[in-house]
Parts: sequence; C-alpha cells; structure tokens
Amino acid sequence: MKIALLGYGKMGKTIEKIAIQNGHTISLTIDNAEEWKEKGKQLNNVDVAIDFSTPENIISNIEYCFSNNIPLIVGTTAWYDKIEILKEKCIKENQSLLWASNFSIGVNIFFKINQELAKLMNKYDDYNISIEEIHHTAKLDAPSGTAISLAKDIIKEVDRKTKWEIDSETNDVLNITAKRIDPVPGTHSITYESDIDKIEIVHTAKSRDGFAKGAIVAAEWLVNNKGWHEFKDVFF
Repeated sequence: MKIALLGYGKMGKTIEKIAIQNGHTISLTIDNAEEWKEKGKQLNNVDVAIDFSTPENIISNIEYCFSNNIPLIVGTTAWYDKIEILKEKCIKENQSLLWASNFSIGVNIFFKINQELAKLMNKYDDYNISIEEIHHTAKLDAPSGTAISLAKDIIKEVDRKTKWEIDSETNDVLNITAKRIDPVPGTHSITYESDIDKIEIVHTAKSRDGFAKGAIVAAEWLVNNKGWHEFKDVFF
C-alpha cells in the first residue's frame, strides 16, 4: 500500500515507522503550505492518505482528497462542527473517509467499557461523574477529542448530565479537566465518586505507537470500503 502522510510531525514520523514495519511504502509527506504547492499533485499516485495535521488545515485537506478520489484517514481533531456537512459531501460524491478522535485500539475498547459503565451508573444519582485527560504540551486542542468522545457517550447514557464543560462545578454538567504535561502521550480517566466510595477507569498510552498502529489498520481497511466511517466500524 502506497501512503501519503498529511502532517509530518512526531505522529507522522511514528506512522511512517509502523507503516514500513508492516510492509507499506510512504510515497509522499506534506507538512506545510509550501509543500502542498510543490508536491500536492503527487497525491494522485497513492492508495490512501493519513492526516495528522492541524485543525486549521484539515478541512481543505479533506476537500482536496475528495476532489482527487483519495481515501483519507483523519486523526486530526477539533473540526467536528463540520462533520455533518463533510459526511453528506463524502456520501454524495462516493468518496472514502474514516475518522476517529483516537486511533488506539486500546482506547476504542475503553470507549466500549465507558459506555457500559455509564449505562450501569445512570440510576445511581449519588455518584458525581468527572473526566480528566493529560497530554503533552504540544497538543493543540483542549480538551482532547478523546475526552469529548468519552463525555458524549456518558451524556447519552446518564440522564443527570446534560452537557460537558471544562472546569465546571455545576451539577448537571459533566466536568472535564485538561492538563498538559510533558512527555505524556495521553491518559484519560473517568471517575464516579460518592460520599462512600469511588469507581475509576483509566487508559494510559505508553507511546504514540498505539495510535500509529491503529491508523495503519484503518488505512488497510478503508482502501476496500467506500463511504463515511468511524474507527469503530473496523472492529464492532
């Protein structure tokens, strides 16, 4: 499989390493506007593109790939307000896009555990619920896309929480605490706490390799599947 990397920072370089280990070829890397001008047309020679760029660039990157019939994996976050518009465009034009707030296989299992725990805890009103996420200081968005996904899944199942906010003390709000500490790749914890006890589930990433492996698995799957997909479609 010939892969283009849109965004060639630490995550892009980790994906390159894992892709080569799995027998794939990195045919193209694009990391800034100047490189888009120089190498953009070379995208027509790849099987799939993987985007871990920036929120400022992701929409134009998606639209460019759609215009050139290039399947696209999106790991960039903080663009989700445009999902419905882009989903409609993807389906209408018979394109291929797969996105996730987190490409770690372990995190996607964690998502399922979070959903089931939220269902169980819905009737126990004496437990307050909170989320804490910790990432390295180079992470651009806060809270993380993963924390937002976890929060949305809890709100869907727990009647007493109507929305999420950062650093909130309001009862009907699901509080998210976002910390930036080097060199943490990513830790997410969900806590249910009452006056008598505390239940906590935690996922800790040890390196970026887990995200990179998931992105490659997603790319291998997407090249044979048209349409708009989430990473969970690959597993569940």
